[in-house]
Amino acid sequence: MTAIAPELSYAVRMRVLAKYLGLLASMLALLTLVPLGAAVLFQDYGIALRYLVVIAVLLAAWGASRSIPEPRRIQTNEALTIVALAFVLSPLLMTFPFMGSGLSFSSALFEAISAVTTTGLSVTTDLAGKPETFLFARSWVQWYGGLGVVVLSIAILMGSQMPTRRLGKPLGGETLATTTRAHARQALVIYSALTVAGIAVVWLISGNGAVAINHVLAAVSTGGFSSFDNSLAGLDSWASRFAIIGISLCGALPLTLYALMASRKWRRGVQDAELLALVAAIALVALLLFLSLRFQTGMALSDAAGHALFLATSAQTTAGFATLDLGAIDDSAKLSMIVSMLIGGGVGSTAGGIKLLRVLILLRLIQVVLQRTAMPSSAVHYAKLRGRVLDDDAIQRVLILILLYVGVVAVSWFAFLVYGYAPMDALFEVVSATATVGLSTGITSAEMPTFLKGVLCLDMLLGRVEIIALLVVLYLPNWVGTRKGAS
Repeated sequence: MTAIAPELSYAVRMRVLAKYLGLLASMLALLTLVPLGAAVLFQDYGIALRYLVVIAVLLAAWGASRSIPEPRRIQTNEALTIVALAFVLSPLLMTFPFMGSGLSFSSALFEAISAVTTTGLSVTTDLAGKPETFLFARSWVQWYGGLGVVVLSIAILMGSQMPTRRLGKPLGGETLATTTRAHARQALVIYSALTVAGIAVVWLISGNGAVAINHVLAAVSTGGFSSFDNSLAGLDSWASRFAIIGISLCGALPLTLYALMASRKWRRGVQDAELLALVAAIALVALLLFLSLRFQTGMALSDAAGHALFLATSAQTTAGFATLDLGAIDDSAKLSMIVSMLIGGGVGSTAGGIKLLRVLILLRLIQVVLQRTAMPSSAVHYAKLRGRVLDDDAIQRVLILILLYVGVVAVSWFAFLVYGYAPMDALFEVVSATATVGLSTGITSAEMPTFLKGVLCLDMLLGRVEIIALLVVLYLPNWVGTRKGAS
């Protein structure tokens, strides 16, 4: 019988949580200086005051944690708890300045959670009448939510190698190039370079700096917030639209892939399984959408091709930008986008969803099961991917995560069905939230029942931290029980 790892039998140590949440608070305070500067620049002084209050609270939390000694190691459940709390507490803080733009508490909280989780679902309308600070701040929060507050802190502030390795692991590589501080910094450099290059390109094409900054910050993080009520349908230029969605495509690729190509190993890079799978998935979904738009809705050939390619890329990368009213497309198109959103982008990217690599592993397992039916009972045949044997632990984690994703979607979908929403539209909305996409058929709005807003908020958080971390926070023995010593 396999023994349980000792660290898993201990409750979290409060001083460890306080120490690292304090360090995260200092990082978030630095990041909040940016929207504070924007509020001053746009002369939104009431909003600026709210950001000053948030910064003061964060600095106070950091100051209180400074006297706590840094532990030599972090338990797995502590690392998971810190990651989950970072994505729960940060939107709560951002709710206060968002309310300065005329939003109610519930709407501001929804926007903040959608921003931090890089989802892009919104209950706010009349964006043209909202302060410029609000529009910029939403995109800025998506930008740092994309890479992860945790990763930024590892890259810049935290000094101890061993604890930072543990803090990186719970994200499973989804927002971290590797689990070392040096490679986290590398991820930050790549992410920032993509952002700067994207802003320059979109600004050059569109001729509008505000449009370029707001949309590229949301695009590289595959967040999807737009400064237009009808998303990128508000842009007349297809060149600008595809430039923005192209940045989202870059963000949906593993950040390590860029480092690999920069190290003169570009052949390995272009042959990467996730890159090829991403391109193939987009092409397949684009074809299905084209057939639907062309023959079901009678759209012109060029328009059908443009919308199909754009929406396929937006769904697969989990970017969440749209170029038309998704409530008007037929159920077959919605279903193809639902599957695409659920799969998502690459591991080690800013994209959401189950992730392509996990789906490839699942497909490989199915293939091995079928192959074994034609083999002698004594034959040994292991599942391999990228030339490597998949160990049992990796397979177990993949299957459990996929099962949890499906379970979350099913339960949330049932809640929407109880309220009487159309089944396909409800499923689309739930998958969009859980996969942190942000595309909507029109259900998500200020008029949506408060309970369902809460369901979508929980879905967004579960999808962003990949379910396990948030379940650990809700698990009672994680908080109550024997605690380990100071080491």
